[in-house]
Amino acid sequence: MTNDYVATFGRLLIAGLFLLSGLGKLAAPAMTQAYIASSGLPLPIAGYLVAIAMEIGGGLLLAVGYRTTFVAIGMAVFTLATAVFFHNNFADQNQMIHFLKNVAIVGGLLQVAAFGAGSISIDGLRVKGNRRAASPA
Repeated sequence: MTNDYVATFGRLLIAGLFLLSGLGKLAAPAMTQAYIASSGLPLPIAGYLVAIAMEIGGGLLLAVGYRTTFVAIGMAVFTLATAVFFHNNFADQNQMIHFLKNVAIVGGLLQVAAFGAGSISIDGLRVKGNRRAASPA
């Protein structure tokens, strides 16, 4: 039972990071799009919308533990892409730290993808419900 609480707490910590970042982007769309454009990526509005969807949508899904493996893998890919495109100036120590932070977050997300959300999640409830439905009465 302790592992379920640890898994839930870890999932909520990672989700909280994405939710706060997404809300910050939602509050400053022009600044976020300008930052995306400054990195040389095309279609800053599309990048902005993808970031909002991944950070807020993915963060919420991760927090409640719904389709956790799929969501965590998608968020890991997104996070690795942001590291590569936005934090690639290793001559700047701050950028290198952000790059490594993103890589560490990818590692945490891959752990969530590999081991699931735990029983304190929508996925956990669905598995428990399927076991009850499959067991003889």
